[in-house]
Amino acid sequence: MTLLKSLQKRFILATAVFMLLGTFVLAKGVTLSGRIVDSDGKKVKKAMLTLLSGGEVVKEDKTGGNGKFKFKKLEEGDYVLQASHDELGSVETIITLTEKKDIGDLALSTEKASAPVAVATPAGGRDAAKQPDRVSVTVPQTMEAMGSPSKDFILNELNFEIKKLSAEFKHLTQELDDLKALSKMWVNPLIIYSKEIILKNGSTVFGKIIYQDDKSLKVETLVGYLIIDRAQVVRIVDNVITEDTQEYVPEQIRESYTPPPMPKLAQPKYTSSNNSARNASAKFSANCVLVGNISEKKDGQGNIIFDGEIKNIGGRRADFVKVDFVFRKNWSGETKTLTTFVKGSYNTFDTGIVSDASMLPGAIGKFDLYVPQDFGTFIGYSYVIDWEEYQ
Repeated sequence: MTLLKSLQKRFILATAVFMLLGTFVLAKGVTLSGRIVDSDGKKVKKAMLTLLSGGEVVKEDKTGGNGKFKFKKLEEGDYVLQASHDELGSVETIITLTEKKDIGDLALSTEKASAPVAVATPAGGRDAAKQPDRVSVTVPQTMEAMGSPSKDFILNELNFEIKKLSAEFKHLTQELDDLKALSKMWVNPLIIYSKEIILKNGSTVFGKIIYQDDKSLKVETLVGYLIIDRAQVVRIVDNVITEDTQEYVPEQIRESYTPPPMPKLAQPKYTSSNNSARNASAKFSANCVLVGNISEKKDGQGNIIFDGEIKNIGGRRADFVKVDFVFRKNWSGETKTLTTFVKGSYNTFDTGIVSDASMLPGAIGKFDLYVPQDFGTFIGYSYVIDWEEYQ
């Protein structure tokens, strides 16, 4: 019984000692050693050594008088060993540790290395490392091995920043367009409406037609909704919006340049320059006026035809009676003028000229104006009745 207890105690003691030794060996890790030499193979003392793993510094040390170094208690894995000396240069190499390793001599160089160099020491230990047949192998160094971000990560970050800036640019562009639209509306509030409605009483309504039937129109305007009797409508035209184009002015005359005045509508002409004759009684002068309204229609070829009647309510004969139509082409003020003569009575003048556009007092004459299709679109028109008076 005593012998059995003694054997059990020895077994337990041996097991404890074995576990303690195993823990000590595992805690010890692997060792990396070697020697730093110059380009001539001579030992280098006080060379700075840095051991990195994953871009982080693991250990730092200096070589002794014999140029040797040793790093203890290292974990297995890939390391980057950097050695440098102020006068003899530097060297960098990649090392993979799986067990205790002696890399032998590692030579410094004053030339800048493009990639770390892994030194393979031939078998035979330190004595063999002193032989001249050392082999140096250039190992490609990746960004990941040096602890820097990978190329894919950098590209993803740049793509994200580009997409972010692109989205911000689109947002700012949209806001700028909205501000431009608002500024245009304040400069010309009628820009937001598509129709110009001309009434028989001479007024014009700008707005958007919301609803219409054979009796009335419902129009949205700046002052609200209006109900307009269709019988009072003379004409409905599209409100054509044009962009103002910047006029080019040479740089040499920009300071002294003034833009030309806006075109004016044609004014009635009078044969007499005497104000008293112009304001005389109707029985001493001609006076031609429009009877009714000017009607508008379109033929099969797309030409627009305007027609109406003119009456001479004055006391003298009117000669060469004509109607000048001034068409407004766009909102920039561009205009075009077309003229038609009234079909009146024939008259032969002292010069021998014969005219069929004369109107005696109280006479009524018709006129019509053909606007060809190639004339283009227009947003409105005005008219001026003109005539001459001869003895």
